[in-house]
Amino acid sequence: MSKEDDLKEILDEAAIKISRVDTNPRTWQTWVVYLLGRLEAQALDADPAHQAAYREMLPALLDSIRNRERTGGW
Repeated sequence: MSKEDDLKEILDEAAIKISRVDTNPRTWQTWVVYLLGRLEAQALDADPAHQAAYREMLPALLDSIRNRERTGGW
């Protein structure tokens, strides 16, 4: 199994656990924001130069969310 497959499995399990703890999708925003904050901290811990790359990722993420709204798919 590749690292990407391992990560997908971990994230799938996390999504299932979050949805079991709180079944209301409106409240999941809190956990998505929390995850983004933790990822930002990890990026900075790995290499402070990654902060710029992380900040560049955020608008790309916003574009993905907008595209999801327009097309109905990820």
